[in-house]
Amino acid sequence: MNATASRTPTFVFDVVIVGSGLAGLSAALLLPATTRIAIITKSAVREGSSGWAQGGIAAVWDKSDSFAAHIDDTLVAGAGLCDLAATQLVVEQAPQAIAWLQKLGVPFSREDGELHLTREGGHSARRIVHATDATGAAVQHTLIEQLQNSANITLFENHTLVDLITTTKLGLEPDAPTRCLGLYALDNTTDEVVTFQAPHTLLACGGAGKVYLYTTNPDTATGDGIAAAWRAGCRVQNMEFIQFHPTCLYHPHAKSFLISEAVRGEGGRLLLPDGTRFMPAHDPRAELAPRDVVARAIDFEMKKGGFDCVYLDISHQPLSFIQEHFPNIYARCLELGIDMSKQPIPVVPAAHYTCGGVLADLQGRTDVAGLYAIGETACSGLHGANRLASNSLLECMVFARAATQVIANNLTTTGSATVQTVPVWDDSRVTDADESVVISHNWDELRRFMWDYVGIVRTNKRLERAGHRIALLQAEIDEFYAHFHVSRDLLELRNLVQVADLIVKSAQARHESRGLHFSRDYPALLDAAVPTTLTPL
Repeated sequence: MNATASRTPTFVFDVVIVGSGLAGLSAALLLPATTRIAIITKSAVREGSSGWAQGGIAAVWDKSDSFAAHIDDTLVAGAGLCDLAATQLVVEQAPQAIAWLQKLGVPFSREDGELHLTREGGHSARRIVHATDATGAAVQHTLIEQLQNSANITLFENHTLVDLITTTKLGLEPDAPTRCLGLYALDNTTDEVVTFQAPHTLLACGGAGKVYLYTTNPDTATGDGIAAAWRAGCRVQNMEFIQFHPTCLYHPHAKSFLISEAVRGEGGRLLLPDGTRFMPAHDPRAELAPRDVVARAIDFEMKKGGFDCVYLDISHQPLSFIQEHFPNIYARCLELGIDMSKQPIPVVPAAHYTCGGVLADLQGRTDVAGLYAIGETACSGLHGANRLASNSLLECMVFARAATQVIANNLTTTGSATVQTVPVWDDSRVTDADESVVISHNWDELRRFMWDYVGIVRTNKRLERAGHRIALLQAEIDEFYAHFHVSRDLLELRNLVQVADLIVKSAQARHESRGLHFSRDYPALLDAAVPTTLTPL
């Protein structure tokens, strides 16, 4: 850690939240109004993954549905690795979470005066509460409005997490467990590293989809929270389970545009280029099978036939139905010359969701005292080996509430931070980078070999090759990090390579095919379902 002698930090807060998606914003709004809160986000507040979520939020709302059915659907999708307590907690608190969003004013779609419920793959009933096909954006817009009216919350946009500050890294309290004291963040507008000091730090900064060449995630999804927590001494779990969304729009001018699961839920059929429907041959649930099944089926058909893509067809539905249920998808496709009411949509699988992450308990607590992880950054145990559609936004809210209850109970009575004063960042012994092209080249190489070697279908040889290349990249990046001023590109590359290493090591440790992890060398399913847990040295 680059640090000088102890001086007063730049900022002191009660709680520092990293990430401005649904998990981070929910946590900020659920904390007591007397709490001094900083939200750090490395781009604009509206640019996280949550705002890109189209489908909706899973919740038992209809009288014919039940918690037991939602729990069972989640456990089936999770292929035996879901934590039952976490699953029960999330499912049973879902109606409360929806009611909270309604109270805040989220404009959910309605029909005959009631919430309209759609169905998605893996669900046995209609239980997806949504705002047409732009649920994440609608929720984010509402929460940001609430945020702007909260005097106790300070938003730091364009700030990139550099590293967490811990007692162990500073050599403090050697006989006590590691405690988090805050973090360093790069101000992207000034290129200065500033210090944030707080007794409670909450990581809610999303997943790591950008470690792959093709992803539905925004550019901000670079695994920052997972990598920083690992470096701080936290265990990670189930990192081999990367969910590939089956249907990302395949078009040269469409970057990371997702075709919602709900299109298949409302009758969309997957076709080969010649118009042949293929999902019934892969699974009796056909297009409504869980995402891992559908993604592998598409991958198989594309490789078997040498196709660039397959097609998703919902043109049998009336135009009015499509415009009502999928207005944003319809408009975006039309902009690209695709009329989904008359022709099928070209689609390919793409990295979509990081099911594993920082190991956290049912209150979001990690192995490091004062450090919490929620949302896609965390591994709460809910998703197991494969996330059930529309459980992710739900997880964000339930664990935001759980974590903030613990934090609120441990705030000082005066409302002021009482942690030790920590050193400010010292970059007096580094220089400006003279070959930034190294960063962009390494970034491109990483994403390509992760796609080729650690994708939907894996082998021991592919994983070994990926691991070898990651080791070479890590050595280059560590040298770069030690000698040059940090930049957002360098920080993101450093984190992505760290996350890639965790994914590969986790995949190598699993000698079976389960959920999202499919290995040609170990195609069978073992009798016992055991999480993959990695511990820092």
